[in-house]
Amino acid sequence: MTLPPSATRRLAGWGHFPVEECDVYRPERRDELRELVLGAPQPSVIARGLGRAYGDAALNRGGAVLLGERLDRMLDFDPETGVLWCEAAVSLADILDVFLPQGFFFPVTPGTKFITLGGAIAADVHGKNHHHSGSISAFLEDFRLLTASGDVLDCSRTQNADVFWATTGGMGLTGVVLDARIRLMRVESAYVTVDYEKCPNLDAVLESFLLNDHKHHYVVTWIDCLARGRSLGRSVVMRANHTPHDELPEKRRAAPFSAGPPIPLAVPFPLPNGTLNPFTVRAFNTGFYHAHRDGRFVTDCNRFFYPLDRVRAWNRAYGTRGAIQYQALIPRGAERAGVVALLEEISRANWPAFLAVLKSLGDASGGLLSFPRPGITLTLDMPAPSAKLLEVVARLDDIVLRHGGCVYLAKDSCLHAESLRAMYPELGRFRDLKAKVDPENRFSSSLGRRLGLVDG
Repeated sequence: MTLPPSATRRLAGWGHFPVEECDVYRPERRDELRELVLGAPQPSVIARGLGRAYGDAALNRGGAVLLGERLDRMLDFDPETGVLWCEAAVSLADILDVFLPQGFFFPVTPGTKFITLGGAIAADVHGKNHHHSGSISAFLEDFRLLTASGDVLDCSRTQNADVFWATTGGMGLTGVVLDARIRLMRVESAYVTVDYEKCPNLDAVLESFLLNDHKHHYVVTWIDCLARGRSLGRSVVMRANHTPHDELPEKRRAAPFSAGPPIPLAVPFPLPNGTLNPFTVRAFNTGFYHAHRDGRFVTDCNRFFYPLDRVRAWNRAYGTRGAIQYQALIPRGAERAGVVALLEEISRANWPAFLAVLKSLGDASGGLLSFPRPGITLTLDMPAPSAKLLEVVARLDDIVLRHGGCVYLAKDSCLHAESLRAMYPELGRFRDLKAKVDPENRFSSSLGRRLGLVDG
């Protein structure tokens, strides 16, 4: 069979850092995908979805990148169980467009719906409800995996279970997920009821987590990471549950699944480098904190779950130099000390960390490289990667290590291999399983090589 044509393209993740030249293929059918895995002349391949990982997880310098966007069919749906069977390139947006009007919502969703199901599995994504529901693997029935040999493995908790748990959170390094079955959740409307609570400092946030999180399906906290002194960690906590039909505002009850058309917003071009600086971020944070008030409001799913998706190409706000997103977990028992140390380091460095978010995480899944485990996760968007920023990130990594935490691989672009070994205790098992299903490291990525997940 003749291989599909390739093109050399400069690719990046959502943060536009790093940028690498890669040979890109776009297979139209599964047989073409298989032939590329077996026969593409590059030494390695990696699958890529919609490119929303921040760093180099879906980059492959010197290798091939396989775009699966044509392989996006929905294959079957059982309305009795809510189980959807679809190909891996189907996006969360596609699923919500089709099934939310029928009363089904995605059970675990990150902060964007523009990711593929395959990418969600590769990162074992979590959302605002991890303390309540776990990560996406908790709702994954099974999937089929194209391996380096060209064979297809049926993977579930009972069949090829070791491959199942190496693939969920395995960053695409065990093979290409072809299709999967996942359980959607029933909802009565496209709306959520949100409780807002302002907390003057980190201690108030942690106390509020302890007292109130169990009452709500979803919890997310915006945090002012540049505040200092007695205001260190001041935050706005947002807790939500899906709104039952009989609790909707009267005007929404006739069409409970219609949230209205999206507002057509966009960042048309990269903003000047330096637009996000300590002064502008500090001013934004002060305004955001004081603009919010405690109270209960009903809002649509898009505004609560995907506020930034409403702005097309919003990552251009970071300028041409891009940004990194740093997401770290501090385990239960060390939350206060770890988060305080991280916030103090950011404040001391006076780096403009934008879009800072705290979430409480629950029990770990069985994924060998899955990120979530009991504790608190802090996420920071930091623009304009530079030598100074990399020094700041290295100090953040040291803080995370001292407190027994870890960094999220789907967001990472800076971590070192020796740090990864200390953060992920199941790394040895992952590498052993990887050697079994892919002994020649046919599946590789820039992230995989940087972190020692694969050889070479």
